Amino acid sequence: MPDRLLLGNEAIALGLVHHGCQVATAYPGTPSSEILAGVVKFKTLSGRQVYTEWSASEKVAFEVALAASWSGLRAATAMKQVGLNVAADPLFSAAYTGLVGGFVVVVCDDPGPLSSQTEQDSRLLALAAKLPVLDPATPAEALAMTALAFELSERYRLPVILRPTTRVCHAVQSIAFADEIGGPPQAAAGARGFRKDPPRWAATPAFRLKLHHELNAKLADLEAEFEQSPLNFADPPRAEGARPALGVIASGAAYATTCEALSELGVSVPVLKLGTPYPLPRRRVMDFIAGCEHVLVIEEPDACIELQIPDRTRVSGRLDGALPAAGEYTPEVIAAGLTQALTRAGYAVALPAADEALAALVQSLKLAPRRPKLCPGCSHRSAFFTVKHTFGPNAIYPGDIGCYTLGTNLRAVDTCVDMGASITMATGFYHAAQLTGDQRPIIASIGDSTFLHSGLVPLINAVHTQARFILLILDNHTTAMTGAQPTAANDYTADGGQATRVSIADLVHGCGIRFVRSADPYDQEPFAALLREAEAYTREPAGGPAVIIADRPCILYDAEPVKANPVPVIITAECDGCRYCVEAFECPALVLSADRSRVDIDYAICVDCGQCIDACYKGFIVPKLVADGLLAGDLVAGEMP
Repeated sequence: MPDRLLLGNEAIALGLVHHGCQVATAYPGTPSSEILAGVVKFKTLSGRQVYTEWSASEKVAFEVALAASWSGLRAATAMKQVGLNVAADPLFSAAYTGLVGGFVVVVCDDPGPLSSQTEQDSRLLALAAKLPVLDPATPAEALAMTALAFELSERYRLPVILRPTTRVCHAVQSIAFADEIGGPPQAAAGARGFRKDPPRWAATPAFRLKLHHELNAKLADLEAEFEQSPLNFADPPRAEGARPALGVIASGAAYATTCEALSELGVSVPVLKLGTPYPLPRRRVMDFIAGCEHVLVIEEPDACIELQIPDRTRVSGRLDGALPAAGEYTPEVIAAGLTQALTRAGYAVALPAADEALAALVQSLKLAPRRPKLCPGCSHRSAFFTVKHTFGPNAIYPGDIGCYTLGTNLRAVDTCVDMGASITMATGFYHAAQLTGDQRPIIASIGDSTFLHSGLVPLINAVHTQARFILLILDNHTTAMTGAQPTAANDYTADGGQATRVSIADLVHGCGIRFVRSADPYDQEPFAALLREAEAYTREPAGGPAVIIADRPCILYDAEPVKANPVPVIITAECDGCRYCVEAFECPALVLSADRSRVDIDYAICVDCGQCIDACYKGFIVPKLVADGLLAGDLVAGEMP
């Protein structure tokens, strides 16, 4: 087969399809989002029948796949590490009840974190749930581990967690690949559908105790099997009778980086690579430790392997401060930790010479760091700008998880906890304000996908407890931040099939909200008037929570509304570089000139939305049509391309 470059997530998707997965579900979240898209791609290439679903939440995704497993099918679900928190309830329960068809739970951790509110270690949650974990170091290994994950899952009747990290998910590797995917026959061939077994599938607490004993026995058998697993090996093998001053235990992406770092440092020490961090093959680990004077454990994003080592007398790592307790283990971090450990053990370390030419080149670029910003033309920016001008800096702005978290830059998001928390925090702030006498308005913001994921129950709670605040549902018609995956409010499925569209407005009405309005945030003056009307309603004796749906598609998902009514703008010669538009509106297309004397428009990225006109209170940003009727030389600095 020819080799193809595959993303780590694509390799996982290929492995799932290749090894007979028939139901694949997910909720999008970086770094996991490309997995379900890859399943759709490879099922199409192979002509295999695989049901794919972008579920409303990770809990929903887990349970749909679990039902498929109980029906005898091979199933998989994919999510990021904080998504596993949402799916924790069924995860723990499924460990007790067990399975029929193989069930692979792909959980992508985000050391750093690079795109998450935490950098938690999913292996520790697996340890609490008592479920086996496979820890790939490369995309190719992640692909290979899908076969073992299904096999282990069916043999032990347990969900198996495949836990890649960001650097595996988004790494690219050359992998043997055929357009016509061969491999095992469809897992459904022998499946007969769901077989009733109430004592197991609907176990009472008394029987759950019996299931817990079964689970413990399975873990003991798994640990014994992992002692002999080829996924766990020492490289280079320790010479007979030798007792090196330092050995290293590593797993996942940190293992690959560790090997590279040792090579650059010019040192060879034994490295025990662990592909099965839980249950830990303790005898194999302790034998390796016994053969070394000291051992350094390198793993991320937390201490899972290290915590399971029975005797850590000669072990260093996160727990004793030999390595950082937080943050991504980049090559520089691992090299520094290894250098310190090797030097302390008496090894001569050959530090690589600094690349002075490269350092000089980087310095010459004079790249100014830039924080993330909402895209040019993003309707969220218009909504936040209008909200801020309507209610001022002292209002309380609970926020949520999504693109619109960047409303912090516009000073219109004060809190960010987890998905759906903007509504519950707004409820909490209101009830706290009744005790403190705080009269400030409360304006919560949440996206359409997040509202469907986790917003309904909090909104019901707000209605029931008679909280008073404005909820701004920023409906851009897609799950924008993670790649424009469909939500329940779209009329198509993960593979492009037809779906039934769910109305967000109807759901809001169904929660008991009486004030529900939809408006286009591009129409800033009417939008501001609607915000004031909503705030007045929240203060009426018969009022309550008010919901405004800011309805405009993501500019990257659907640019047609802007293309149909473009409003190209220019900045007049009077611009004095006060920077108000740059900071208060923060569109990437508004840039300070090189001498910082004025603001210019970067027409390479400007989308002609015209929203920045209201961002200059001095009137120096004007529609091009207006300027065309005047003397351009008197008004305009520079020319439109």
